[in-house]
Amino acid sequence: MPRISDAKILMIATDGFEQSELEFPRDQLRVKGAEVAVASLDGKPTKGWEGDDWGREAEADLALEAVRVEDYDALVLPGGQINPDVLRIEDKAIETIRAFHESGKVIAAICHAPWLLIEAGVVKGRAMTSFQSIKTDMINAGAIWQDHEVVADAGIVTSRNPDDLKAFISKIVEEIEEGQHAR
Repeated sequence: MPRISDAKILMIATDGFEQSELEFPRDQLRVKGAEVAVASLDGKPTKGWEGDDWGREAEADLALEAVRVEDYDALVLPGGQINPDVLRIEDKAIETIRAFHESGKVIAAICHAPWLLIEAGVVKGRAMTSFQSIKTDMINAGAIWQDHEVVADAGIVTSRNPDDLKAFISKIVEEIEEGQHAR
């Protein structure tokens, strides 16, 4: 079983990610010793959304096209309304999520990011949560939706909103340290 201090974690984001949902997991997982890389569509910095306006930029470490799933132990998808809505029409983003799923690696999505899991076709029959406004989308895609701060099912971790970030990080660490998951 890999230790979090040895883990390599990928985050995928584009403009409009919820500021805290990228920064807090990225920074907390790095504090725990994980190597965290952020991929954007073009490898350039992306701009967050904070409150009612644009927030800070997040540096990107690579372009989505350069991602090699075999280089990572886990995938973390920050939410926000704009970020996952843009990413769910990007073929490479969806292909990457499916590849993580097929490999049994940990996938974590918070807030609106489970839209990406729906698009990738990996929610049916799974216990999950999300931001309240996409609850019906989750249920219609076949998820067993639960109103909990964090839900994990076979290495797929979901959370509702920024208030759940501490539980989200703890569950990501736990799932990574369990190793690959049979799906």
